[in-house]
Amino acid sequence: MKYRIILFLLLVLGLQSCQNENERRLAENAKEAKKKEKIFSNINKAWIFIDEPINEVSEKNAVTWTEWRDFLKEIGDKPRKTIGAFQKKSSAIAKKAVALNNNIPSQFNQPQIKSRISILITKIKMMDLFIHLNQIPDDKVAFLIGEINKELVSLERQMDKIVEKAKIPKEQGEEDFLKMLDTTRAIQNTEPLKEPNLPRVE
Repeated sequence: MKYRIILFLLLVLGLQSCQNENERRLAENAKEAKKKEKIFSNINKAWIFIDEPINEVSEKNAVTWTEWRDFLKEIGDKPRKTIGAFQKKSSAIAKKAVALNNNIPSQFNQPQIKSRISILITKIKMMDLFIHLNQIPDDKVAFLIGEINKELVSLERQMDKIVEKAKIPKEQGEEDFLKMLDTTRAIQNTEPLKEPNLPRVE
């Protein structure tokens, strides 16, 4: 009889601890779900990219430069519903950003443009990295979206500057003068250096 009572008490205690464990697990799951919902909400609110060209030059580039057009289209499509959708979109944007290095129009194939594209790619890759972490730092993702927008504006303004500068007529002889300043075009001295006549010591 004693054994039955002890067994019964052990069974009740076991059931009680299981119930407490389940309640704890449910509370943790609810807390985690709420946290993910907040992260999603913050990223969803911050996910606004400047996908429209800000000047005429950028607009023309969207017609002639395929990679630029594809990139602007990719950042313009906002994902919906889940964090997973934002993660996929972020990876797609990173791929399109890297492709900007391909087929840069000859007019813009200059260090100023290439460096801005490089900075833009770096910031997009950072955003992609953060959004794929287990614990997503939504504040950093939101900050990087703002930084990416700044880089986009900087890149488009630089394109505009290059076009405006090309419109300025060059003065007579300026082209030759610029060629003379270009050290890469200078004629290399191929003769070996002669030693100066030094007095001999005998």
